Amino acid sequence: MLEINFIEANQEHVINLLTSRQLKNAAELVAHAITINKERKITQQAYDLVASKAKEVSKEIEQLLKTGQKDAAEARKADSMQFKDALKKLDTGLKQHQKDLQETLYNIPNLPHAGTPIGKDEQDNKIISEVKPLPTAAANTLPHWELIEKYDLIDFKLGNQLAGAGFPVYKGKGARLQRALINFFLDEARAAGFEEIQPPILTNATSAYATGQLPDKEGQMYQLAGEDLYLIPTAETPITNLYRGKILPKQTIPIQHVAYTPCFRREAGSWGKDVRGLNRLHQFDKVELVVITLPSLSYPTLETMRQYVEGLVTKLALPYRVLSLCTGDLGFTSAATYDIEVFSIGQDRWLEVSSISNFETYQTHRMQTRYKEADGTTHLLHSLNGSALALPRIMAALLELNYDGDKITMPKILTKYLDFECIR
Repeated sequence: MLEINFIEANQEHVINLLTSRQLKNAAELVAHAITINKERKITQQAYDLVASKAKEVSKEIEQLLKTGQKDAAEARKADSMQFKDALKKLDTGLKQHQKDLQETLYNIPNLPHAGTPIGKDEQDNKIISEVKPLPTAAANTLPHWELIEKYDLIDFKLGNQLAGAGFPVYKGKGARLQRALINFFLDEARAAGFEEIQPPILTNATSAYATGQLPDKEGQMYQLAGEDLYLIPTAETPITNLYRGKILPKQTIPIQHVAYTPCFRREAGSWGKDVRGLNRLHQFDKVELVVITLPSLSYPTLETMRQYVEGLVTKLALPYRVLSLCTGDLGFTSAATYDIEVFSIGQDRWLEVSSISNFETYQTHRMQTRYKEADGTTHLLHSLNGSALALPRIMAALLELNYDGDKITMPKILTKYLDFECIR
């Protein structure tokens, strides 16, 4: 979350940047946060003053008792009790102000980076690069959901019977292709220097607040009944929280992790062609990259992560493009984001398969994740993450592109992970 001292010192600048994100009540939120913090400061000053007076009286009572003035000491004890009662009330008020301030700051999104394009929505995202020429559909081109049914790769009806819509059952070569993609993505990440982690797929509310899934995406998360636990929407949540409350030696940075997990999102309100087949699921598999690094290195790291993910898509021989998300389309916690989309020849549309984001200090401030300089001073780190990659739409584009009317030929890069070269 944003730091209140920064908001107070840069009020107009913060409101302008938040407004560029299409946050309609930016001025109200900022003013409310500043008001609460003023009240907190006033209460803190009152508390400190009363605490100081209480300390003086306590010392006076101690001195009176030492000199045998018991009656005078008893008289001063009444004053001491009044101070204690006042401190108790002030402490209650102070904790409430702190809680109110934190809740207000939780509802203020991150500030966009200076390089983020200004825009209202996804229509204003900037195309950074695009692989051309795009493949053209042939007479025998089919959308992936028809190929899945034709070759019996995934059973959506059975998944609906077992759990509900959006929970597919992968079968035979469909399941093996899924596993091959996961292994390929993990091996590539490890070769690039990422340490593999296998985290829990449940997260508590503290962890979800720390990385910004709560309160922003509460409606999209599956919560266990009667438990302070949620199914993870992404491996970003548990992996980043490995460093919550940590002060890291500077020489240990950067930290680079990769994890494969299933991911769970309710995706309420999605209808039509955008949700057919593998386009939008409630449960899907994803390999995630998480980097925690020095502020001076975070934007070069963002570019390196983008190039790395582009390399994965290139190795799979999928046509793709890179978008820089505009201010109005940024995720709640992000300062800058690249989306990588692959072209779906069977649907004649682009499919997002990766978002690569720099959160700067937004998450690390919530988590209090810092690094220590040689002089002993501590500073907030920057956190980044990126999909490398999300499987469903990769599989959709891969099946459609490699179908020739008779069979689906597998990309050469997956040969060592599969015991078949094509699906017939």
